[in-house]
Amino acid sequence: MDKAIITCALNGVLTDPTQHPVPVTPAECAASAREAMEAGAAIVHIHYRHQSEGKGHLPSWDPVVAGEIVDAIREACPGVIINSTTGMPGPDYQGPLDVLRALRPEIAACNAGSLNYLKLKSNGDWAWPPMLFDNTPAKVQDFLDVMAETGTLPEFECFDTGIVRSVEMYIRHGMADRAQYNLVMGVASGMPADGKLLDLLTGYLMPGARWQATLIGRGEIWDVHKRAAELGGMLRTGVEDTFYLPNGARTGSNGELIRALADCASAAGRAVATPQEARNMLGLRAL
Repeated sequence: MDKAIITCALNGVLTDPTQHPVPVTPAECAASAREAMEAGAAIVHIHYRHQSEGKGHLPSWDPVVAGEIVDAIREACPGVIINSTTGMPGPDYQGPLDVLRALRPEIAACNAGSLNYLKLKSNGDWAWPPMLFDNTPAKVQDFLDVMAETGTLPEFECFDTGIVRSVEMYIRHGMADRAQYNLVMGVASGMPADGKLLDLLTGYLMPGARWQATLIGRGEIWDVHKRAAELGGMLRTGVEDTFYLPNGARTGSNGELIRALADCASAAGRAVATPQEARNMLGLRAL
């Protein structure tokens, strides 16, 4: 099998940096990305946060803020591949489009379908007000058009099986010229993090397409990571997705999680790709 391309999901959205080891400032993001790259990550997936004191848990779509974060990461991590978030509910998503145009990242997330985003507390109350994470075909097309303009590879984020199947329709309709899948598993109202389901899902991907599984949860995700490695997928983890190591201990950093993921690749008989190797494997432009 190919070498394993590892992505570090650097920080995510809304997680409180005062309670969890989530980097926010350019310096923090650069240091965490460097540790992750040294542990085996070739790609860094980034969410951008407000830089004002007390607001580091909130997303920012300021191109200046995003640019400062990416510049700091590139300086600390020569050759690393940038994967930018774009996810934003609602009809006003100009901010993510502006960030794409400003940064021109090598890869960007492209949420490929809508999801009722739900979670329950143990007492049956909603953990947050039920919301629709809306990604209509017209909205997906807007993101794909800008990614084509910036030379950015779309990574289709799929939260449910119907969304996985929609990706091929986007390609056949001419909305994009190739598919790269991110199978998001573990969201309470989406696909569960289950290795048996992963075995099935890979049969619904376009032939030859690259894919990875984003696994959200605790200790249960690590057996699924191992299965993803055995099936030849790209691999992803980071404090956006989990705070727990395979032994159940809480992680202190992204680097610890990436080292554990590199061990999954090794157990499957796969070496870990360097950033340059990953760039070549994915057909990305040279820096």
